[in-house]
Amino acid sequence: MKKLSIAHLHWGFPPIIGGVETHLTFLLPELVRRGHRVSLLTGAVEGYKGEDEFQGVKIYRTPTMDLNWLFKRGLNAIEDEVSEIFKDFIKREKPDILHAHNMHYFSLTHALILADLARRKGIPLILTAHNIWDDPLFLSIMHKIKWAHIIAVSHYIKRELTGIGIYHKDITTVHHGIDHIMYRPGINPRVIYKKYPQLKGKKIIFHPARMGLAKGCDVSVKALHILKRKFPDVILVLAGTKNIIDWGATQNKDIAYIVELVNFFKLKENVLIDAYALRDMPYLYAACDVCIYPSSSQEPFGLTILESMASKKPIVVTWGGGMPEVVHNNINGFVVPPKNFDELASRLTQLLLDKDLRERLGSTGRNMVEQDFTKEVMAEKTLAIYRKFI
Repeated sequence: MKKLSIAHLHWGFPPIIGGVETHLTFLLPELVRRGHRVSLLTGAVEGYKGEDEFQGVKIYRTPTMDLNWLFKRGLNAIEDEVSEIFKDFIKREKPDILHAHNMHYFSLTHALILADLARRKGIPLILTAHNIWDDPLFLSIMHKIKWAHIIAVSHYIKRELTGIGIYHKDITTVHHGIDHIMYRPGINPRVIYKKYPQLKGKKIIFHPARMGLAKGCDVSVKALHILKRKFPDVILVLAGTKNIIDWGATQNKDIAYIVELVNFFKLKENVLIDAYALRDMPYLYAACDVCIYPSSSQEPFGLTILESMASKKPIVVTWGGGMPEVVHNNINGFVVPPKNFDELASRLTQLLLDKDLRERLGSTGRNMVEQDFTKEVMAEKTLAIYRKFI
């Protein structure tokens, strides 16, 4: 196959933290490693250059792709600015493929302009749907834009898209893949112990999702309240929310409630909250005994599930969304009902008491990642889709 120019578009990229942003840090450099020219148009971040490079990927940052800025500004009379930015990006990169991530929501203006430019220039426009939304804007963008093809990050997302009338043959499921060398067993956690000495020698439960009610952080705290009776030295590690996309500015309200819950249960000494850099994540997995992702919403996939599995750590998730496609009861973790803090606490008690069980589930998870969920597998499946439309 000839080497391609592949232009991606998404609202955020590190230092912005989130599942889609992390996904791009795995997929885009892997496409570069295979010899393709790869670029990304994304939102501006204070203190970062308008043009930069990440592991061979050309990064363009602009306020017109910054959802936090767009939410404050509003989307009125922004058509000319968006059009000029998109035209310039396409002119400079001369892409064979345009690949948008989560542009089936937030702004119909952006989606329509991008689709029109792709049509006029004869460039296939691919969408990766990392999420679905149940509202009129989501329906409007999905049905007004003629995507060349849609990639769903889970069978759950594909099912939901067919449920709103998208033809199933126009959608292909490509599960996330990660760097299984970056996330691996046997990493020495001393880097994290040096930064957070309170973790050393404790039983550590890691909830690797941004703090919020949709991610089940309140459920984690309620389960911790039960666990502390049996494990006085247990620590729950929660990920703070610096540098995130917060469309609607709801995150601070969630955080305030979760922190108040911690204080109400007198769990301050048993909870660590901080904003962790991507480079810290492998060491946090190394330090923990078990991971949890008790999402209260229909989680599309949960990329951190793979990070946990690759690090040979068992994980407890909830029924719903795409998570049960990857985590199987008593195989590589446990699945519990949403919002059921009692059952979450029960499974965590079982895992913290049984080292052999933790090792068995963790080993199976690691094997599953090596076989099906690497960035190499993900990149090859993505390229196979590109080949159909070029």
